[in-house]
Amino acid sequence: MAKRALLKRLSDVDIRLIRIFVAVTECGGFAASELELNIGRSTISRHIADLEQRLGLRLCNRGPSGFSLTVEGEKVLASARRLLGSLDGFQAEVDEIHQTLTGTLRLGIFDQSTTNPEAHLDDAIRRFDQSAPGVTLEIALHAPNVLEAQVVDGSLDVAVVPIHRQSGSLSYEPLYDEHMTLYCGRGHPLFDAPSDPDALPDLSSWKYAGFGFNSPNMIAGQKLGLRRAARVQEEEALALLIQSGCYLGYLADHVAATFMASNSVRPIAARHSAYVSRFAAITRRQPEPDRKTKEFLRCLRRAHAENRQ
Repeated sequence: MAKRALLKRLSDVDIRLIRIFVAVTECGGFAASELELNIGRSTISRHIADLEQRLGLRLCNRGPSGFSLTVEGEKVLASARRLLGSLDGFQAEVDEIHQTLTGTLRLGIFDQSTTNPEAHLDDAIRRFDQSAPGVTLEIALHAPNVLEAQVVDGSLDVAVVPIHRQSGSLSYEPLYDEHMTLYCGRGHPLFDAPSDPDALPDLSSWKYAGFGFNSPNMIAGQKLGLRRAARVQEEEALALLIQSGCYLGYLADHVAATFMASNSVRPIAARHSAYVSRFAAITRRQPEPDRKTKEFLRCLRRAHAENRQ
């Protein structure tokens, strides 16, 4: 380890690494912080090693004896908490100075939100544009686990994701539901086979395409004893595999409706395979959301409440 810090000035990368370091210490180690940060242990270890290299200090001990901070690590932790508190306080104070909302709102969404009749993100964005015309909107499209991690580390202000394993670092604002059913495509042996809607056929011998991250989709497939033979990150890729006639897979019913109309997919034992996924807006608990994020949450809440009436 170097005897002097290589760090001359803080960058966004440095602040992100510091946030990860604080989260690891608060959770009590790499393994315990995986769920909190929503990233793997090896990635967390690499981030901490990067921070140690940039600071020129060994921050923690890890190994068979467990996780513990070094003397230098304890001091850096105290400084890191003061730094992050100051940054968050500065941002909040600047936001409050503005009589009109400005800056950039960084929003994350999962794919296929636009075709769900129960999702009213477009209405929320319209309301937000009317109430905060000076705010620039940035939208990122990622898998839910990536979106959750980016909200936790501050890369995103708010994201809309399916609720699965809830994190204590996040606040959840339920918005709408998505109805999911198991489908097969034209050319699959089950496509033209007689089916009994009240009976679930043996599905263990068929290839199954599912999301490659922990999700309600993964749990539903496991309950049916499906053998995952293809992994995807987006629903569009999943639809492609199902349409090939080679794989079974879950699709949102609003996504499958177009394919059903062209008779290119059909549901499999819908009464037994279907499930409902609840979507929510997520924000960090600490620091609390700034004014523009709170305003966007208000627009989301009103858009979905009024469209349910």
